[in-house]
Amino acid sequence: MKSFIFIFSLMVLFTSCEKVIELDLENTEPTLVIEGNITNQPGPYFVKLTKTLPLDQSSIYPGVENAQIIISDDAGTADTLKYTMNGIYATSKLNGVEGRTYKLIVKSEGMTYEAKSTIPQNVQFESIRINKFTFAGEDQNVVIPIYKDPTTLGNNYNFRLTVNDTLDNSYFVWNDNTNNGVVNQRSLRSNNGNLVSGDKVKIEMQCLDIRPYNYYFTLSQLASSGPSGGTTPSNPPNNISGGALGLFSAHTTQSREIVIP
Repeated sequence: MKSFIFIFSLMVLFTSCEKVIELDLENTEPTLVIEGNITNQPGPYFVKLTKTLPLDQSSIYPGVENAQIIISDDAGTADTLKYTMNGIYATSKLNGVEGRTYKLIVKSEGMTYEAKSTIPQNVQFESIRINKFTFAGEDQNVVIPIYKDPTTLGNNYNFRLTVNDTLDNSYFVWNDNTNNGVVNQRSLRSNNGNLVSGDKVKIEMQCLDIRPYNYYFTLSQLASSGPSGGTTPSNPPNNISGGALGLFSAHTTQSREIVIP
């Protein structure tokens, strides 16, 4: 059987990760990719639909038009999303609220896909601390997001690190199975080289429910050097029924910035 290496860039609106899979392209049907987020910040919120393609075709995955997308919450609000461009659909009346559960329904090409996600309790992102340490004879900087984990177990976190307007290609996914109820001391160490004086650092902190956490945690384990490296034998476990790739995530989001002195 003739096989090729198929490389698929998966974004969770719009954070990319690369996965490498051995596939028989002659027998591989295009697969729908659903990428959607609801946050505790004001909308609109977006869902992006694309399809996978074999390697010998364009590396730009085509947006899917003419789909019906509805997001509803457990307070009785239902929002039919409006198509914008490039496979992106936007809400018009939903609000992201802590503790509220959101249901996504996507109908496309005769298939129906569903997902649920709950915005958890927001944990206050207080500040960023810089730590210096010596590794292999070289002084290096790491950044530590400062927050106090609640005493109740079950808090999950995802961090996105941007240095000088470039998103770092590492995964930073934590829970409170250890260090529950204490001030965080774990650092984010850039995968793109040492942080130096003058670097502008931005950290986004997301509080996730368990299914998105498991998705990101699996990626962090499978991709040994972040989204640009490593291989995954299958799509990470997501919360979308019907066989689609991707993720629907309801989460909180906060961002802080600092300049390395």
